[in-house]
Amino acid sequence: MIANKKEFSGGLILMAGFWVVFAILLSPLFQGKNLLDYMDGLYNSISKKSAYYIPDMAQKAEALKGTTFAMAIEAEDKASSPRIAALLASAGAQVEAEGDALRLSGDLGLLLASAMQDAELAYNNDGEAVQNRHGSPARQVMFDWWNTLSAMEKGFTKQKKFSEAKTMYQAKTKAVETAYNYFGIEAQSIKDKLLIVVLSLAGYVIYTMWFGFAILFIFEGWGLRLEH
Repeated sequence: MIANKKEFSGGLILMAGFWVVFAILLSPLFQGKNLLDYMDGLYNSISKKSAYYIPDMAQKAEALKGTTFAMAIEAEDKASSPRIAALLASAGAQVEAEGDALRLSGDLGLLLASAMQDAELAYNNDGEAVQNRHGSPARQVMFDWWNTLSAMEKGFTKQKKFSEAKTMYQAKTKAVETAYNYFGIEAQSIKDKLLIVVLSLAGYVIYTMWFGFAILFIFEGWGLRLEH
């Protein structure tokens, strides 16, 4: 039995309106996308400007020029070993196949500088330049660099060269990973989209409260109460 028909009806109307708006939000009405995809792309483009650490890593690469290294690495994906070998050779490293592993040596700064050059190109969406350098799509090259730097990080850790291992980790996460994730996304300043950002955040709060009040009115109108 309904305890308060007016409140219960109001809750049902709010709930129905909530799902009508939800259906509209999932319709491709926002530049051919639904609102969720549109806002996801917007926030990705805004965050891209604040995730640009490649120049800092390029400076670290410059400081490491003249630092020699030698180690054996093993690619997690065996099929990628030939690509990684070619990638390292293009960076000036000496590479030899050793069973399932690759034995490499060379100038660490030059190798890292090559990785940062590819990351810079990919971050700026210049996939054609990366393709011309390595003959593979930009995201594939970034994936191979990620695997390579991960393997080198482990190699330096085994050699107790923790400073070099840390640099590999930073280059992997701050440069290569961000270049991979943001490839194809155009960076935008939050100042240019401030109104949309403010409205989207306010809309999120209002829409969440809308659902909460709909449930509250339905159950209170039904006669359910929280008792202490």
